[in-house]
Amino acid sequence: FGIATDDNFVITTTNRKEITEDNFSELVQDGVTLYLLQSVDQMLLSATKERIDFLPHYDTLVKSGMYEYYASEGQNPLPFALAELIDNSLSATSRITGIRSIQIKLLFDDSQGKPAVAVIDNGRGMTSKQLNNWAVYRLSKFTRQGDFESDHSGYVRPLPVPRSLNSDISYFGVGGKQAVFFVGQSARMISKPADSQDVHELVLSKEDF
Repeated sequence: FGIATDDNFVITTTNRKEITEDNFSELVQDGVTLYLLQSVDQMLLSATKERIDFLPHYDTLVKSGMYEYYASEGQNPLPFALAELIDNSLSATSRITGIRSIQIKLLFDDSQGKPAVAVIDNGRGMTSKQLNNWAVYRLSKFTRQGDFESDHSGYVRPLPVPRSLNSDISYFGVGGKQAVFFVGQSARMISKPADSQDVHELVLSKEDF
């Protein structure tokens, strides 16, 4: 930093709290921005940047489908929520040359802990990274890029056709997470990539949050 041995300096937070031996563990955390100054009240010589880590409230996710589905112009929204989930399976099975299998099971017992809706397909499966990215809010299959490993790699949106088993049937365009949290209060994704022996499981739960 170019500090001479006889120079005095202080390290402070961006709200000018001096870092000392007593408060070091309290004030110095991962990602915190610090100033190296000659004195606590020194004028800054130029504009500074501070890193902000933002963690949305879990209601952002668990209530994410409410507006889209309740604003469905008087239509019964449940079929459209199921259509979002089936749409994921349609994409996952789109390249299968054999029989495409997509099942919807309504489970009214406690085999899953509570009554549940299960959508099961024989698609290509997701890696742990793809499963992780599925959980990111508003990271759709059409906006994933850069560091995000899409669960729809190489996916091409089909030409506009009447809604059918070969088209994108999602109605609201809000994705599987919103559909899940309109139907219930937790989601369990279990996936095995076609070219791997590993099985990955992701749980998003209002109770866990």
